[in-house]
Amino acid sequence: MEQLEFQRQMDEARQMVERRLAEFFPGGGLQEAMRYSLLAGGKRIRPVLAMKFCEAAGGTPEEALDFGCGVEMLHTYSLIHDDLPCMDNDDLRRGRPTNHKVYGECAATLAGDALQAAAFQTVLSADGTWRHGGGAMSKALAARVLAEAAGEQGMCGGQYEDTLGDGQSHTEAELTAINDKKTGALLRAACLMGVAASMGRRAVDESCFNAARDYATNLGLAFQIRDDILDVIGDAAEFGKPIGSDASNEKTTYVTLLGTEECERRVLDYTEKAKAALDQGNWQGDTEFLRTLADVLAERRK
Repeated sequence: MEQLEFQRQMDEARQMVERRLAEFFPGGGLQEAMRYSLLAGGKRIRPVLAMKFCEAAGGTPEEALDFGCGVEMLHTYSLIHDDLPCMDNDDLRRGRPTNHKVYGECAATLAGDALQAAAFQTVLSADGTWRHGGGAMSKALAARVLAEAAGEQGMCGGQYEDTLGDGQSHTEAELTAINDKKTGALLRAACLMGVAASMGRRAVDESCFNAARDYATNLGLAFQIRDDILDVIGDAAEFGKPIGSDASNEKTTYVTLLGTEECERRVLDYTEKAKAALDQGNWQGDTEFLRTLADVLAERRK
C-alpha cells in the first residue's frame, strides 16, 4: 500500500477512535482521572487493529469501534498501573506527568480499576451497525477474548512475571513467554475481537481467527523488541517517557540478551512472519493496510 493511502486510512481510523473515546467519562472526580490518561494520545494501534480486521473479515470499521475502544480502555488501565511506584515508578507517560503524579496513587489505582470495568461494559454494550442476528454472539465472544487476554493467563500474568524479573536474569525463551502475555495478549485480543465484530454481518471462516491470532503474536514480539531497542537508543522527547528505565530496574530485555544488531534482525523477522500469517485467512476484504502497518511499526522511532 502506498504511504499516502496508508496514512489517510490510519488518520481516519484514529480520528474515529478519538471522537468515540471523548464521549466517555465526561464528569469530574474519578472520571476526570480516567479521562486524563484515556485521552492522553498514543498510537491507538489496538482499536485500529480491531477496526481493520473487522473490515478485512467483511464488516465495517464502525462495527468494531466500541470493541476497539474497550481494548484501549483496558490498555490504558494497564499503563496507569505500570507507572505506579510499586511497579515501574515512572514520572512521564506520553510526554505528560503520569496519572499518580497528578491525582495521587490512590486515585490513579482506582482510575485504572474503573477503566478495566468500563472496558467490558463498553464491549458488551456496543451497538455497532449490525443489521443481522449475530450481534449478541459477537459481543459475548469479544468479551471472553478480552477477559482471557487481561487476566493471569494474559496481560496481568505477564506483568506479574515481569516484576519478579527485576534484578534477575531470564533466558530468551522465558523473556518471550513474558512478553507474549504482557504485550502480545492485548494485541491478539484486538485482532480477534475485530474479526468477531464482523460476525453480525456474515459467518466468519475459522481461518480468519487463526490468521489474526498468528499475525498479532508475531506483531507483538516485533513491537516489544522495538520497545526494548528504543529504551536504549530512543529520544525521551519523542518516546514520551524516560529512556533507560529497564536498565535502572535491572530488567532482562532483548537488547541485554541479544544486542541491538540482532534485535533489529528479529524485529524484521517477526514482522515478515506477521505479514505471512495473513495469507492463511479466507478474507472478504483486503489486508494491505495490516501488512503496511506491520512494516510501519517495525520502523518506528517512538
